[in-house]
Amino acid sequence: MKIVSDKLSLDELKLLAGRLFGNMVKAVVDIEREIIALDAELHSDLESLLLKEGSLQDNIWGINFYPDLPGEDFVEFDSLINIRPSRGNSSRGVQDPRIQEKILNIVNKRILR
Repeated sequence: MKIVSDKLSLDELKLLAGRLFGNMVKAVVDIEREIIALDAELHSDLESLLLKEGSLQDNIWGINFYPDLPGEDFVEFDSLINIRPSRGNSSRGVQDPRIQEKILNIVNKRILR
């Protein structure tokens, strides 16, 4: 597991994908601190890492990267940690378009494609 607070190349992301799932990397984004934890078998492991590092639960969202896919298919908003009825998010996806936009802005800032 690692936290990306600077930049990560697409080639590095592809290497991480090959180690666990072949074509995908699980990640958790802190939309307030603008950091990304990645490279674990479970989103909940990445969630725990960020919480230990000072992130707040309300600010972290699970996603998946598909490094070989272009455009919008590169990021998938799907994780069990996203189910938060108290925040109005009742599914595994990220339902709020504003939060999706924040996540994509952070991804574009941190992942060099």
